[in-house]
Amino acid sequence: MSERHDSPPKQTDGHKGINSQRLIEVTESDLPLHCPMPQHVDWNAHPRVYLPIESSGSALCPYCGTLYRLKGKPSGGSH
Repeated sequence: MSERHDSPPKQTDGHKGINSQRLIEVTESDLPLHCPMPQHVDWNAHPRVYLPIESSGSALCPYCGTLYRLKGKPSGGSH
């Protein structure tokens, strides 16, 4: 399950909740990774985008700037 690291809330474009978290740690169970994730308050803040995190261990959302970090290494059997 993903683990949120909240920073002070930031508002953009007048929408409360967008960019409120800047770093989210995810596990293999969260793969394939997409932003926003369904359990987040702002799950519909921008179009869903799938993020390639498996090779580098981190991925940055091009829409909201949220940084995702993978805890551990993927086993390769998540797809």
